[in-house]
Amino acid sequence: MRRAILLAARGLGSTSPNPIVGCVVLDPAGEVVGEGWHERAGGPHAEVNALRQAGERARGGTAVVTLEPCNHTGRTGPCALALIDAGITRVVHAVADPHPLANGGAATLAAAGIDVEGGLLADEAAASNEAWLISVLRGRPFVLWKYAATLDGRIAALDGSSRWITGPQARADVHRLRSEADAVVVGSGTMAADDPHLAVRDHEHPGRPQPLRVVLDTAATATKAGARVLDGAAATLICVAEDAEAAHLPRGSLLRLPRAADGTGLDLTALLAALHDRDVRSVLLEGGPTLAGAFVRAGFVDKVVGYLAPALLGAGPTALGGAGITSIGRALRLDVAETTRFGPDLRITAYPRPATPDTRVTAAASATTEES
Repeated sequence: MRRAILLAARGLGSTSPNPIVGCVVLDPAGEVVGEGWHERAGGPHAEVNALRQAGERARGGTAVVTLEPCNHTGRTGPCALALIDAGITRVVHAVADPHPLANGGAATLAAAGIDVEGGLLADEAAASNEAWLISVLRGRPFVLWKYAATLDGRIAALDGSSRWITGPQARADVHRLRSEADAVVVGSGTMAADDPHLAVRDHEHPGRPQPLRVVLDTAATATKAGARVLDGAAATLICVAEDAEAAHLPRGSLLRLPRAADGTGLDLTALLAALHDRDVRSVLLEGGPTLAGAFVRAGFVDKVVGYLAPALLGAGPTALGGAGITSIGRALRLDVAETTRFGPDLRITAYPRPATPDTRVTAAASATTEES
């Protein structure tokens, strides 16, 4: 199963709106005869790829898969039937499928006389597939907020300069996060100050699609006609208010959204719904403190990755602002999942504490799917 989890991770950034899935097929003697993973949406699923490699050696054998085999026909056929047709006699899966269109594969396999076991390394498999799982469970894209700051929490100096707070190793890791996300989101402040490009540089996987670049520019004043995000490196959405004057922006890159109820910025619920409709299942939030504060205030941050540099500024903007937190008793507490060194910098990965196991990875361990 750990090998299947490693195989599944090869599909990160390529399978949306489907999950990542890995599969290992063993012959009746327990020897590995086939491996596969879901490589791209619309392509063969992990089980099919592994069965093709195994051929007739799969008959009478075992399939070990990170996600309960799907039970429906979309752009590809149901994996449950493929396993039955291949003569597999035992299926071990890690995570049950929570998707209403695709679940039920385990029951179909059992009805065909196949021995089915679920839950093996469920937490590990669910953690690697967390973005897709949470998008299914919550009906909106998974949101990862990334920021880089000094040890005293500054994301820029008093004069506005911020390049570079962290070193090259940490910045390269940010591009890995981008490559695994379906969309990268920034706000008008970042757009006006940095004119960011937002595409993935030094892409390790040339066949992996670039994430959708999303700019929240309520008044349509921060995004200029020659902005770097409007080049051809990746698709772009400039999100503006319904009443904003945006004639200078390309019509095909424009998304009009209602304003937030409090009159500040755009309605984030409408934004996430629009992105979900565009098959975005994971969002990397790279905006400044105002945008991050709006997402935190709305309860839309599912994961936090902070890069801390061993430096002090003493003044300048902080990583988070306007989150609606007015006392220590209302602090949004986080559970730290991992700390990792990148050169001189420290990466901290954490989850908001209100995101209880049933809405994060363990719940996924009892539920997940392959949307084809």
